[in-house]
Amino acid sequence: MAVVVVQHAAGQAPTAVTRVLAAAGLASRTLSLAAAADPSADLSGVEGLIVLGSPRTAPSARPASGAADPALVREALAAEVPVLALGPGTRVLAQGEVAATGADPGTAAGRPLLELTPAAESDPLFAGAAPPSPGLRPAPDSLDLPADAVVLASCDGYPGQAFRIGTSAWGVRFLPQGGHAGGTASAAPALGPWGEQLLGRFASLVAARAEHTAARAFFTRRADAWEERFAYQTPAYEAAAARLRLAPGSRAVDLGCGTGRAMPALREQVGPRGHVLGIDVTPAMLAAAARHGRTRHGHLLAADCTRLPLPGACVDGIFSAGLLDHLPAPFAALREWARVSAADGVLLLFHPSGRAERAARHGRALDPADLLAEHNLRPALEATGWHLDAYEDAADHFLTRAVLRG
Repeated sequence: MAVVVVQHAAGQAPTAVTRVLAAAGLASRTLSLAAAADPSADLSGVEGLIVLGSPRTAPSARPASGAADPALVREALAAEVPVLALGPGTRVLAQGEVAATGADPGTAAGRPLLELTPAAESDPLFAGAAPPSPGLRPAPDSLDLPADAVVLASCDGYPGQAFRIGTSAWGVRFLPQGGHAGGTASAAPALGPWGEQLLGRFASLVAARAEHTAARAFFTRRADAWEERFAYQTPAYEAAAARLRLAPGSRAVDLGCGTGRAMPALREQVGPRGHVLGIDVTPAMLAAAARHGRTRHGHLLAADCTRLPLPGACVDGIFSAGLLDHLPAPFAALREWARVSAADGVLLLFHPSGRAERAARHGRALDPADLLAEHNLRPALEATGWHLDAYEDAADHFLTRAVLRG
């Protein structure tokens, strides 16, 4: 896993960038804009992006014929992979044009002060950050930001100097100590103390989100074809969901729901007075679930399965397919699922193929340390508040049913 630095030309990333990333324990590699624009570029092994260049070589220039904003950046935005764009790279992030707004801000003596906006106080990257130092030079032009962009730093006459798009992409147009967005696309930014502090905060955020980033990067690209590719598994999902044996009016959760293939069966089980909630960490999978009509059967929610935004004891049944053994902290997940489950709540873990079949498919032997092996799963459930009620590891499916202990 690494942070990819996208810059105008091939070569080494600026030393300041690699130094700050290394201090946070993050590896880095570079891509030229040409390579990042290749449609075959993907997010495999990518924890975050830092964009330093733009295919537009002048503030007023439109892309040359055949040029495009890098495909890798577009994919990162869709998958909510953390992105930090600096200087000319902000044009790639905003996908907008720049226009002159007045005179160059000039020397420090007459330069307007950059200020953080109120929105910065609750921003994941800017919250708690020091105000930009008086010596920082604003970009001397205006960037056409998307309607949903949140402005985080601005100054008189030079708006939108820093902004956020969505929840995972930031652009900072001003650059300290000898570089700004009005320079050439090939100029490497001189970050200065404030810029290095911001980059350090970004590196910490990338490291903290690495688990979710990997999942979103993998599933976002596959979301559109997921339902059709695995449609043959629907009867197995329906049969497994029925093993929850929930009463009408119950509250059921499809955890790690993907496209929500279990939601129709859960709705049939709990009836019109019951509640069904599909939860997944990848927005693209939830969007696919909505396209396939899952909102007719329940609600969809983007959330982390180990930190559920649900009150305690509010769920009667949890259905989870192919999720637990992929989590870095499965014991924490099981404890969280116990927290939200009501007395005698049921947990059903499922996979439409058995452990031996999956191991053979990947060319490996069964691992004795596999969490889903009964001798590992039973004590894991017991330690987190669950009682193992049924365990099946057959050729054509894996299923575990557990009940919350009183």
